[in-house]
Amino acid sequence: MMKTWQAGKRLLPMTATLGLILAGCGREDLSVLRPQGPAAESSFDLMKLAITIMIVVLLIVFSIAAYVLIRFRRKPEQREIPEQVEGNFKLEVLWTVIPLILVVVLAVPTVRAVFAAGNDHSDDKNAIKVKVTGHQYWWEFEYTDYGVKTAQDLVIPAGKDIAFELSTADVLHSFWVPSLAGKMDTNPDGTINRFSFSAPNEGVYRGKCAELCGPSHGFMEFKVKSVSDAEFEQWLASMKSPAVLPEDPEIAAKFKSACLQCHAVGDQGIAMGPDLTGIGSRESVAGILLNDDTGVDGAPILDNLKTWLHDPQGVKPGNKMPDPKKDLGLTDEEIDGIAEYLAGYTLD
Repeated sequence: MMKTWQAGKRLLPMTATLGLILAGCGREDLSVLRPQGPAAESSFDLMKLAITIMIVVLLIVFSIAAYVLIRFRRKPEQREIPEQVEGNFKLEVLWTVIPLILVVVLAVPTVRAVFAAGNDHSDDKNAIKVKVTGHQYWWEFEYTDYGVKTAQDLVIPAGKDIAFELSTADVLHSFWVPSLAGKMDTNPDGTINRFSFSAPNEGVYRGKCAELCGPSHGFMEFKVKSVSDAEFEQWLASMKSPAVLPEDPEIAAKFKSACLQCHAVGDQGIAMGPDLTGIGSRESVAGILLNDDTGVDGAPILDNLKTWLHDPQGVKPGNKMPDPKKDLGLTDEEIDGIAEYLAGYTLD
């Protein structure tokens, strides 16, 4: 018994230290503990209610246990068997009724929140309708009322309800923006799932695929960019503008023959892959290469585009993009030229 206790004393500091280290491993912008919208706040309130109930129950149970251990402990001179008490009807009713009351207290707001989360606002004429399609390993966003399609950056007007229609082009994915709402799956059997959320404050919120969908599942990120109504209208107008192609005729020819067979810019190309219109204004390249030098993995957009185009499988293993060198026959100079063109393709 003594050896076990000594081993426990050695493990306790190690466990506490490891817990503190792991507590810092999460990313602040992917935390459900920093709600930035009504849907996320509803879930956070449920978490706080559940934790409060658990703490109260824990304190009561441990207090009673401590009292019993002290009040009824065996005295050194005590040798007889204590009086045995069992079948106390009042106590049995008490510890049956109290948990039932706690379950009801938790169930009522939970059911209300679950039904509220299923409100898709698809019939609301003031809501922004967005069709979301999950791909390995990127997200496609189609604004059905505006005739605009984009990828990776979901631009929305602050304060307005966004009605989502979710589907998948391949396997099961799960659409999740932790600071704005809960998860919603995109099912491969043709089922269309619908839900809504809003972002009252302007800003950029990070989203993830929350369902294991292949080797690059962990890299399947996207951004939700909440902007003012004026900025949103300007963005829509810019997305509908005619394509701006490379000024260099050789780079333009290579871009058309190699890239526009799967991608689109403006009114040019085929959007089987991510739409590249205004990619120079996006928050990231390939969803995970941040276009600034402030993040842990951040870098200027040109560097990120070169990194991606020179080795797409190295950035996202298992993605379906052809290798620019091996499959499309592009040289390093042509790849760099296309990267420079895309880095300068912004929506002003």
